[in-house]
Parts: sequence; C-alpha cells; structure tokens
Amino acid sequence: MTLTKTVALVGMMGAGKTSIGKRLAARLEVPFADADHEIEAAAVMTVAEIFEKYGEPEFRRLERSVIARLLGEEPRILATGGGAYMDEATRAAMKTSAFTIWLKAPVEILLGRVKKRQGPNNTGAQTRPLLANDDMRGTLERLLAAREPTYATADMVLESGDEPHTMLLDKIVAALASHGLCEEA
Repeated sequence: MTLTKTVALVGMMGAGKTSIGKRLAARLEVPFADADHEIEAAAVMTVAEIFEKYGEPEFRRLERSVIARLLGEEPRILATGGGAYMDEATRAAMKTSAFTIWLKAPVEILLGRVKKRQGPNNTGAQTRPLLANDDMRGTLERLLAAREPTYATADMVLESGDEPHTMLLDKIVAALASHGLCEEA
C-alpha cells in the first residue's frame, strides 16, 4: 500500500498509540515514528529527564519542533505524546499535514495500561512524568476531562478498549481508504 498522508495517532497516555501505530505501519508497509522516542533521540535525554531538568514548556517546544520535522518527511504512522495535540501550533500542523485519529479509551483501560509501565517508585514517574504523584487515577481523569474537547477535533475518533488490535486496524485501514489516503501499490 502507498500512504499519501501521514497518519497521526493522538490521545491519552495508555490509549495504545504506539502499539496500534507499529501494527498499522507494518500492515501498510510504511515507516513508523514515535514522537517521544524521536524527542529523546534529538535531546539525548529521556522524556522524564527533559521534564526534570528543563520543565514541561521546554519539552513541548522540543515536541513541536520534532513533530513538525516528522510531518515534513515521507508519509508515515506517527504516534504522538498525550499532550502533543493540545499544543495549538502542533495541532494546526497536524491538521494541515496529517490525518489525525483520536484513540479514545476509558480511564479504567488507560490506568491499567500506564500501571504496567510504572517506575521503581510505583508512580509511573519514570515513563510518565505527568503521573509523578500519588493520585494516578485522579490525574488521568483531570487530564482526560481537559483534553477530550480538543482530541474530539481529530479527523477520526476510534474507541479503543480491550478488543483485538486487528479490529481497530481494520477500521483504520477502511477509513484511510475511504478518505483516499492509502492506495494499492
């Protein structure tokens, strides 16, 4: 298949953007990029280290720059960080240069998934700096409530629960084909 436009997966941490994105890229035989990994490579630091040393504003600046670079390259599947789509400039760039899909998942699913990646202090702080507190559920609920109206502006909303990934991939591929974004090679 040939992808004619980058597909950017947006949504909360734990929604499955990276795992779905990797499978979608493999199925479509196109490149995959994880924005957080690309930021870490550019900064030669982990996301948590960037947050700790420079704060969230600097992280968001790096994120904006890295995503803009990725959107300027060949079409790919792009998994973004949970807050990337909240940045007005990043969102505008994605609206222009990508087809955005909000992977929408309930708090219970998000909480279960992020807990699997907890840091040694049992808070998830090592991989999820915004969850570096004693109330992961409350933080997720607050972030989701604040972000949902913006996520809802994505080109496609896809409910992501415990169903097999193949079902989600089928829905995404069908949507991409109906929008003329992927073609048989």
